[in-house]
Amino acid sequence: MNHLESFRNLGISECVIAALEKKGFESPSPIQELTIPLLLKGEKDVVGQAQTGTGKTAAFGIPIIDTISRGDGNPQALILSPTRELGIQIAEELNSLQGAARLRIAPFYGGQNILVQLDRLRDGIDIVIGTPGRVIDLMERKKLNFDQLKFAVLDEADEMLDMGFLDDIRRILSATPSDKRMLMFSATMPEEILAIAEQFMRPDYEIVRTKTESVSTGLTEQICYEVRRENKLEALSRILDMEPDLYGMVFCKTKTDVDELTDSLLARGYAVDALHGDIAQAQRTRVINNFKARRFRVLIATDVAARGIDVNDLTHVINYSIPQSTEAYIHRIGRTGRAGKKGTAITFVTPSETGKIGRIRREIRAEIRKKKLPGIEEVLEAKKQRFSEAVRRMIDERDHCPYLGFAEELLSLADHPAEILAAMLRMRFKNELLPENYVDLNREVPRENPDKKGHARIRVSAGRDDGVTVPQLLEMIFDRTKIKGSRLGRIDLKNDCSYLNANPGDAERIIDAFRGMSPEFSLVPEEEGLPNFVPIPKRGRKFSRQDRAPREKRSHRTFRDGFLENLRREMSEEEERHHLEPHTPDRKKFRSKSGGEFSFRKSGRGKTK
Repeated sequence: MNHLESFRNLGISECVIAALEKKGFESPSPIQELTIPLLLKGEKDVVGQAQTGTGKTAAFGIPIIDTISRGDGNPQALILSPTRELGIQIAEELNSLQGAARLRIAPFYGGQNILVQLDRLRDGIDIVIGTPGRVIDLMERKKLNFDQLKFAVLDEADEMLDMGFLDDIRRILSATPSDKRMLMFSATMPEEILAIAEQFMRPDYEIVRTKTESVSTGLTEQICYEVRRENKLEALSRILDMEPDLYGMVFCKTKTDVDELTDSLLARGYAVDALHGDIAQAQRTRVINNFKARRFRVLIATDVAARGIDVNDLTHVINYSIPQSTEAYIHRIGRTGRAGKKGTAITFVTPSETGKIGRIRREIRAEIRKKKLPGIEEVLEAKKQRFSEAVRRMIDERDHCPYLGFAEELLSLADHPAEILAAMLRMRFKNELLPENYVDLNREVPRENPDKKGHARIRVSAGRDDGVTVPQLLEMIFDRTKIKGSRLGRIDLKNDCSYLNANPGDAERIIDAFRGMSPEFSLVPEEEGLPNFVPIPKRGRKFSRQDRAPREKRSHRTFRDGFLENLRREMSEEEERHHLEPHTPDRKKFRSKSGGEFSFRKSGRGKTK
């Protein structure tokens, strides 16, 4: 283990050294060399500014693992993450680094059954990795006790600020002991980050920076395609059709995504296989060996399952799901463009993910070119060309000769040989070469406005008196339907119920998803229609205040008149502010109960039930 002496020189224990060797680490990264000794000594708190993809998780994870031991059940380390995906990734990385330490490490985030997380806390926890919203939820339930906390870490601190978590971070840190060791990682250093450091870190905290370099991409062409979520399978199929020599890996976010994509591609006749955490070790070994032997050309995997796989000569890496961090992006695309050979890294980006790819582009300081997907005619021409070349090769190699007699017989079936060939092509390709069998993926579809006449209005049988807020409602709908708040229209909260606008297709999906559940989702009768609100510019907010048309311009009383009159009567200025509350990511404040019911925390306003 001489190659790990540089890690030993940092003061790391043999337990962690063994885990590092097993993971294939060779030498510490610059941020690890700067951070680990400071945290192990415990003399100073640290603000770390480093390029994403430089081993930040190990930089704070190793000192935590080497400092704490299995305790009595209360957390000794708290790591705040902006997203659930990053939280899961951190938990998996720390579990792989702890070796034989037997620490209890787990992520806590919105979207997972709260009862599962409460059981985990009840069984005891040493390291909590959580999103701010879920951590506050658990604090309010009095399920998190920070009395024994020794470490507090803010990972991707600037991203948490961008997502509106500043007040949540202050609230959480205020509940932690003042003598804890604290670390913040941030790609940038805005004033808010430094203000948090001044308020919550010990006075002599240190800022460490590593040299920012662009990611080496000289041999890797980086491309992104904007594609709607429902068209990703077709987009991937077209790339596989256009690149007959493609030998690569396709990355998905979850195990379910991997299985579904693998089944869909196999059904289309592509040579693919899958790799994720639920696959047994024996099968994992077989899949990897078959892939290295090129018995199939595309391996579909999750980030975690792909760790440790070293495959030479990959021509492509395809991000079917956009990576949740720049570090993950770098790790993925680093698998191609090696050993002096060119490679291609492709990323599928949905319209709502353009900000993420922009952030990755800025942080890696390299070009990711946006291109259009191959058109229908391009795909058909490529398939016809490959088939023609295969026929030409067979004729040149005289492999067709045993069938010449049968071919002469077939020529008698029609007056013209082309008719015979056309029939055989139809039998071979079925509808595969027909243009009408394809979707135009490059056609821009205008976005529908759910607030316009002709769309649907949904009534929810829970309102402000039940503790409902706009973020809770959006989170609940997304959990069951995967319909994002950006697709929905105006949401109005009343004391005993709520209303939301949606296009007819989304409205049907929402009502079907909550059928037989409480609260009840139902369609407002068509004759009531949508309130005729007159919008003003949104000023960057989904739920911005809207102007009302002057009363003198209305010649008769409409549904809108009655609605606004009731709204003014029933809502105070404070209630209006709450009614227009913006959506905060991962602030799930509703609780799912058994039997398909949801309960909301009381808002403290209005009547109680």
